[in-house]
Amino acid sequence: MKIDLNSDMGEGFGPYRLCDDAALMDVVSSANIACGFHAGDPETMARMVRLAKARGVGVGAHPGFPDRLGFGRREMPVEADELRQQVLYQLGALTAIARGEGVPVAHIGFHAAMGNMINRDPALADLIMQAIRTVDPELIVFAMPDSEIERAATRAGLRSLTLFLADRAYDSKGQLVSRKLPNSVLKDEATVRARVRQFLEYGTVTTIDNRTIEVRARSILVHSDTPGSLELARIVRSEIEAAGATIAPAREVLA
Repeated sequence: MKIDLNSDMGEGFGPYRLCDDAALMDVVSSANIACGFHAGDPETMARMVRLAKARGVGVGAHPGFPDRLGFGRREMPVEADELRQQVLYQLGALTAIARGEGVPVAHIGFHAAMGNMINRDPALADLIMQAIRTVDPELIVFAMPDSEIERAATRAGLRSLTLFLADRAYDSKGQLVSRKLPNSVLKDEATVRARVRQFLEYGTVTTIDNRTIEVRARSILVHSDTPGSLELARIVRSEIEAAGATIAPAREVLA
C-alpha cells in the first residue's frame, strides 16, 4: 500500500522561517507550498520548489487568504468571484515558479479559513474546482473525506486525495475540533504514534469524546506550524514504514 505524507511548507516570509523546511522536506513525500498570501514570497516559494525537486517530493499549491497577521486562519468577507481570482492568482504564481525550475505542480490544498469557507458552500466549491480545472485538469485536490470540496472536485472531473490529520483532534462527526478548544492540537509522541497506528491498521480514529469513527484517507498531514512538527513528521513516517506501507507522492498514490 502506498501512503502520502504531506506538510504545509514555506510558511514564513523574507528572513522569517516557521520551521526547518529543509529537514522536513527529507521526511515528507508531498509539500503544500504557501503561495504568498497567508505566508510565503517568491524567494521562499522557489526555495521550497528546489528542495522538493532535489528530494523527489511532490509539489502542491497551498493558497490562503491575504492575512499574514492572522496566518490565514481568519475568514474574510470576499465575494465568490474575488475568492476565485485569489485562488487562481496563487496557483498561477506557484505554477510559474515551479515551471521555471522544471517541476510540475501536482496538487492543491486550501489553507485554513479559505478551505473552511469553500467547504461550506457547494456552489462556491463548484466555482473554485472549475477554475482549477481550467488551469490544469490533472491537478489533484487535497480534501477531507466526505467533504464538499471532495464532492465538488469529483463533479468537476478532478481527482482528489483524502487526508488524515495526525496532529489534530476530531469530533464525532469527523470534523476537526476548533483550535480554540483544549486538546485540539496533538503534540506528544505517544498520542501521535497511537493515532497513526490505529489509522493504518483499522482506518479509524478515536474522537475527542472517545468514540471511534472511520477515516477514509490515503494521505497523512502534519502541520508545519505545530510545535515540534519535524519530530512529529518523523514519528508518522516511522509508523508508516513499520506498517509495511510505502511513502509516495500524491500522483504515485493515485496512479
